[in-house]
Amino acid sequence: MNATTHTFHTLKRVLPLAALLIGSAVQAQEKLPLVSINIAGAEFSSGAIPGKNGTNYFFPDKTYFAKWKERGITLVRFPLKWERLQPKLYGPLDPAYTKLLDDMLAQANVYGVKVILDIHNYARYNNEVIGSAKVTFSDFRKLGELIGNRYKNNPAVYGYDIMNEPYGDADKYWPQAAQAGINGIRVYDKKKPLFVEGRSYSGAYTWPWYNDPMAALTDPKADNIIYSAHAYIDDNGSGQYKTAPANFDPMIGVKRIEPFVAWLKKHGKKGHIGEFGIPNDDPRYLQAMDNTLAYLQKNCITMTYWAAGPSWGTYKLSVEPTKTGQDQAQWAILKKYINGGNCTKPGPN
Repeated sequence: MNATTHTFHTLKRVLPLAALLIGSAVQAQEKLPLVSINIAGAEFSSGAIPGKNGTNYFFPDKTYFAKWKERGITLVRFPLKWERLQPKLYGPLDPAYTKLLDDMLAQANVYGVKVILDIHNYARYNNEVIGSAKVTFSDFRKLGELIGNRYKNNPAVYGYDIMNEPYGDADKYWPQAAQAGINGIRVYDKKKPLFVEGRSYSGAYTWPWYNDPMAALTDPKADNIIYSAHAYIDDNGSGQYKTAPANFDPMIGVKRIEPFVAWLKKHGKKGHIGEFGIPNDDPRYLQAMDNTLAYLQKNCITMTYWAAGPSWGTYKLSVEPTKTGQDQAQWAILKKYINGGNCTKPGPN
């Protein structure tokens, strides 16, 4: 073999390896979207089941995602109503509702926006808690199987928030129910992240008091559980913002999230803030949100703002631009962190 032939064969072996290494490095360095938004509407009107799209509940129109992509949003959490998605327990997914969902995902994909599918049911189906005789763990697992099977290869689906805000009578069953939901999705989708919320409305501040049993959840297929807490900074943390905390502390958001972050560090888990929102009419809250986002960025914990969506009207937490395209007050803070930090994997760091 002459020198030219030797060099040619060496390059044939080395160049594919170099390309693979470069590609892996680029993928490894891809930054997390530290700020994302909830696009609410499809879960509206719990008292109108199944209801009518455009009247009782709302999916975004075909061009909706364009304005958010222009603002730098590349990830959204999309709440869904279980009873609409699966009208009968252990039955198939509803063709009409899933068609609306499939179309929404296709629209998101056009604009390069990824979606977390969120079952927004408070660990209940028709007001019966998961784990009761009427809504069994197997029922919830079956829902996970159906969703995982349908969306395992969908390019717009980033992951699954398996259930929004368990509370009350559902709390005692939730660790076992959560494991059933995880196991159901993993029958078919063995890769995508699973966002798992905690008991007592998934509150960040109270997380350590209610959720130590959640640390024992397992995901042997992918080891890709991300624990998702919610944080609001009104007086009682409900998100209704009827009353501001007395002697307002601009670090209140940080203080409400610190117990959750400490729990994550203690148990070696990954975290996410699935809901955080403030009113648009009080500058104190804007400063508190700025401090909160700086803290989350430092810890590489992503935050999904509550909320956006085309049908909120005058809801004071909404970050949806006005009909004339004017940004809400909260957006001035959120956009500061769109491309902030250098996080490439979920924290805390």
